[in-house]
Amino acid sequence: MIPMPAPALHRDAVRSGFRYGTNAMEFSELLRPLRQLRQLDEALVSQVVELLLVVLAASLFYFVAHRGIVVAVRRIVARSRTHWDDALVEASVFQRLAHIAPALVVFYGVRLIPDLHPILFVLIQRVTISVLVLVVARSAGAFLSAVNQVYSANPENRDRPIKGYLQIARLVLYLVAVLLILATLLDRSPWIFLSGIGAMAAVMLLIFRDTILGLVASIQLTGNDMVHVGDWIEMPQYGADGDVVDVALHTVKVQNWDKTITTIPTHKLIEDAFKNWRGMSEAGARRIKRSIFIDLNTIRFLDEDEIDRIGRFALMRDYMERKRDELESYNAQGGLDPSHDTDIRRLTNIGTFRAYVVNYLRAHPKIHQGQTLIVRQRDSGPFGLPLEIYAFTSDTNWSHYEDIQSDIFDHFLAVLPEFSLRAFQNPSGADFARLGER
Repeated sequence: MIPMPAPALHRDAVRSGFRYGTNAMEFSELLRPLRQLRQLDEALVSQVVELLLVVLAASLFYFVAHRGIVVAVRRIVARSRTHWDDALVEASVFQRLAHIAPALVVFYGVRLIPDLHPILFVLIQRVTISVLVLVVARSAGAFLSAVNQVYSANPENRDRPIKGYLQIARLVLYLVAVLLILATLLDRSPWIFLSGIGAMAAVMLLIFRDTILGLVASIQLTGNDMVHVGDWIEMPQYGADGDVVDVALHTVKVQNWDKTITTIPTHKLIEDAFKNWRGMSEAGARRIKRSIFIDLNTIRFLDEDEIDRIGRFALMRDYMERKRDELESYNAQGGLDPSHDTDIRRLTNIGTFRAYVVNYLRAHPKIHQGQTLIVRQRDSGPFGLPLEIYAFTSDTNWSHYEDIQSDIFDHFLAVLPEFSLRAFQNPSGADFARLGER
């Protein structure tokens, strides 16, 4: 008898075992892990599919909330006559609230998945709660921005800005949100994190130094009504000369006259000096302070012909008559020699011109008659005798103010020869050329 090979012998033995059922139980035990693995794969695939369905449902709800409800709310707001709802739309409050819908779908949807692994379930729940906290915090921050926009739109409230206070509220809101998110993800009480802040007080002071200084400065600026949006301020040390366009917690933005923007730390307005031109606008008057330099060589007494000619000016008629009576009364006193100019009083061209300037300004329709009006002589120097005009225009608009001021001085410079006066200026090349011709 020919012996059979070992593999063939083993195969026949197995077949005979199946045939007679001697090893059926042992083979079933061998296939059990395969069946369990197959069942596990089927459960995993089923859970993945169910999670994808939850994500799909969340996306669908987000699309409905964002494309449907938010768009409908925008149309309703556009038709309303109130303005506060427009501010909510511009601040994207409704857009941010739309993110709550998919988060809620995920939060409650995973509870419907049977036999979901506990660790995965807890992880999804914590992340979803953290997202809800973040969405609510961002929506509340957008709502605070809308509140500031509505508040600032009222002209009566521009003198008392609240933007700095709202920024502090937003900062506190975000800090609370961060604490809640950390507590949710780490499954710890928020008070544990709050107790640790006391030990980090010094570090927090260093981190939020500018915020604390800005808060104190904002309170002082608002309480003392030192500056608000729309004021014209001048702060040369920071290159600022223009209108205030924004007063925030950390910075004050100034739009200069050349349309550049200067950003000044808010607390610097408390520490350093600055000029606020708001009083000019509130008074309805803008100051003119400029001098005409008179050539000293042209100052002299007026003769009778010049007195008669100037006396015919409409603005000088009353003045000249009054001065004539005054001088005649004074010179009629005994002991005075009319042949000596030192003994008697006479009219000078500079004094008469100064009186003309005063009368001209008094009669000018654009000069504010309720404010200070002075025409005075300053100390003479190498540039002649300064005749300073100190008055206020009734129009505070910059371009109008410059036009009024220029027209006034155009007239004064042109009328100087009528009083035998000449404005001083340093000799130019043309002056030396005329001297050479002589």
